[in-house]
Amino acid sequence: MVQRFEFKELELKGAYLIKPFYATDDRGGLIKDYNIDTFRANGIDYELKETFYTISKRCVIRSTHFQLIKPQPKLMRCISGRVFYVIVDLRPDSPTYGKYLHMELNGDDPTSILCPAGFGQGYLVLEDSVMSYKAAEVFYGEGDSGIMYDDPDIGIEWPFELIGGRDKLIISEKDLQLMSFKQYTQKMREQSKADEAEGQDVKSCSKEEDKASDQDETSRQED
Repeated sequence: MVQRFEFKELELKGAYLIKPFYATDDRGGLIKDYNIDTFRANGIDYELKETFYTISKRCVIRSTHFQLIKPQPKLMRCISGRVFYVIVDLRPDSPTYGKYLHMELNGDDPTSILCPAGFGQGYLVLEDSVMSYKAAEVFYGEGDSGIMYDDPDIGIEWPFELIGGRDKLIISEKDLQLMSFKQYTQKMREQSKADEAEGQDVKSCSKEEDKASDQDETSRQED
């Protein structure tokens, strides 16, 4: 049996559900979940920069992570185990800003999710799991950030009943200190204003340079 790559864009534009190339015979099988030319042929410009894996125990929650500086798109696949996986659109200009999608990823299904730049992602581990990250940008510690898993404005409905209740959660100290969606939105507004002001300063400097250049040219012509 041979299954070709299949690409399906999700409701949150830029995110994809990707079925890999998968070939099987009497010996077993082969899975190819990334090929730069195949991705480009399907309208996805995705150049792999680094690959890493997380090994997580049941009840671990990792959410909702992203890089504020040098956004890190990720092609995510569950190698073994089972997770409740979530992506959140964090692009301020997007019509689906603050919306999320969820799905189950498991080791029996080689399907990947492409989490694009400008999104946050996370997951609740339902069974001991290994997750594969194929990233289109390297990890950049200074930009590492996130939003609390239980932020009320995003309102992710985590299936805590599948791990025996919320009190069973295993969460890092760092993830307990993440910002709220409101704080993130305010940060983006402040950054937008700063970028706009910087752009105006650049234009102003350019105009002054052009004016000085014109005056210099006029002076040379008079000489």
